[in-house]
Amino acid sequence: MATKQRAETPIQGEGERQTAIELYRRMRLIRRFEETVQALFLRGEVHGTTHLYIGQEAVATGVASALTEQDRVAATYRGHGHALAIGVDPQALLDEMLGRSSGVCGGRAGSMNVIDLAHGLIGSFGIIGGSISAATGAALALRRSGGVAVAYFGDGATNHGYFHESLNFAAVNSLPVVFVCENNLYGEFTPWEDVTAGEIINRPRALGIDAAQVDGMDVFAVRETAARAVSLARAGDGPAFIEALTYRFVGHSRSDPATYRKAGELDTWRARDPLTVGKLALQERYGVDQEDIAAIDAEIDALMEETVDAALAAPYPEPPQAPSEFRG
Repeated sequence: MATKQRAETPIQGEGERQTAIELYRRMRLIRRFEETVQALFLRGEVHGTTHLYIGQEAVATGVASALTEQDRVAATYRGHGHALAIGVDPQALLDEMLGRSSGVCGGRAGSMNVIDLAHGLIGSFGIIGGSISAATGAALALRRSGGVAVAYFGDGATNHGYFHESLNFAAVNSLPVVFVCENNLYGEFTPWEDVTAGEIINRPRALGIDAAQVDGMDVFAVRETAARAVSLARAGDGPAFIEALTYRFVGHSRSDPATYRKAGELDTWRARDPLTVGKLALQERYGVDQEDIAAIDAEIDALMEETVDAALAAPYPEPPQAPSEFRG
């Protein structure tokens, strides 16, 4: 495997310190949001299925920190973290999870299909690899505005036709798109190496696409890598590719107990929990007191408690009205 890029040099200045604090705050929000969704699901308040982002928070948070309002994001069905990372309101998002009319999509999208154009989220795609083609298409329009499209997808999507066709098209046309592969080691229940020939990172390189592999459990490493990739794409130097090595701490979806994991694997990755890595960096590199970090945690906990109360009290959408006449 290629050498992982890591952010080793301390960032100087109060502005950078505040940025680091906000990165941790965003990861903590995503974690608590997903834990809340799971708890509500077990209570029967969230219907359908759920795919949680727990363990992968550093990827979306780090990438989003390199984006601007003119950029667009195509998420996966594991998209709650992608949405929150770019500023989607957690209240509107949780309301959507509970099917309430105040949800970001009026309570009609559910967990896997959230869209929020106001924040640049062009869709969350239940179809494997759908985000790749959507972001590639968005990049065609963004060439005229200076924006960049980002596609999130898992390791399993790299074996689908969407992946190869879109990367080739983006490279040929020098599109401003950043492809972010969140390699969490499993395509649903199957280890990626059992179904994938060679290394994923070599696939974009074969097409002449700038590609980097990064520690997806370190938000500061992801931020550094994403900043370079986004800068290349925005400058018109063609697409860029990031393979973030990460891990989901939960099963693939609500019905997956994840009994296929190798013995000790989860414990090994939990030692690299993005929140733990983030806390240590705040203390050692930015001089943030443990008490201040605890205050952030408490603030997020209180926010989510308020968010749950408001979501449970929100009304359901009115049933659609039957059309007065059929229009073909």
